[in-house]
Amino acid sequence: MKKNKHFIHKIYRQKTIKRIQSKMKLLGNSPKYDEATFLNTRLILATLLFLALLILSKHGFILAPILTIIFWLFCETFILDIPIKKRGKKLEEESIFFFEVLVLTLDSSRNLKGALELTTNNIDSELASEFKQTLEEVKLGKSFTESLESMKERIPSDTIKNIILNLTESSIFGNSITASLNNQLDYLRDKKMLEIKAEIAKLPTKISVLSVVFFIPIMLLIILAPVLVEFLIG
Repeated sequence: MKKNKHFIHKIYRQKTIKRIQSKMKLLGNSPKYDEATFLNTRLILATLLFLALLILSKHGFILAPILTIIFWLFCETFILDIPIKKRGKKLEEESIFFFEVLVLTLDSSRNLKGALELTTNNIDSELASEFKQTLEEVKLGKSFTESLESMKERIPSDTIKNIILNLTESSIFGNSITASLNNQLDYLRDKKMLEIKAEIAKLPTKISVLSVVFFIPIMLLIILAPVLVEFLIG
C-alpha cells in the first residue's frame, strides 16, 4: 500500500488524490477499493484501451485519443459520482424514520449520546450503521464532537449534514435539539413529497413515449393487416 500511495503521489496532483479520497469516504463504511486502487486501475485501463484501439482499428489514430479521453472523464462519474448520489437518496429516505425515533427517544429524558445508542440498537439501516461507527469511535477515545465531524465526511447529503451539525452544536452548548430535529424532519417530509409529485408529473410523458414506441405500431399493424395479407396473397 505504501508503494501504491508513493506511486500515485508521483503522477497525480495532491488535489486530485484528495478529491478521490473524499469521494471514497462518501461511498460508505466499507468501500471495496481505496483511492490508489481506483486511480491506478483507471490509468491501466485507459492505457490498454488506447493501445487496443490504436493497434486494432483502422482509424485508431483518431478513435484512440477520443475514446480514451471519454473513458477517463466518465470513469469517475459512473464508478463514484452516481453511486454516491444513489447513496445520498437512500440515506435521506432512511433518515425520516431514524430521526423520528431519535426525537421520541430524546423526549423520554435521555441525553443525546444515550438516545443515539438506543436508537441505533433498535434500527437496522445504513444511517444507523453510520451512527454506530460514530459511537464506536467515541468508545475508542475520540470526542463526541470529533466523531460527528468525521461522520459528516461520510455522508453525501447536505440535509443530513445539517442535522449532524445541529447535533454537534447541541453536544457542545447543551441546548435542546428536539425542535431543530422536528424542523429538519418537516423539511425531509416536504422534500420527499415534492419528489413523489415530480415523479407523478412525469408519468404522462412516459406513457406517451410508451404509446408511440409500442401501441401505435401495433394499432397500425392491425389496421393495415388486411391490406398486407391481400398484397401478399395477390
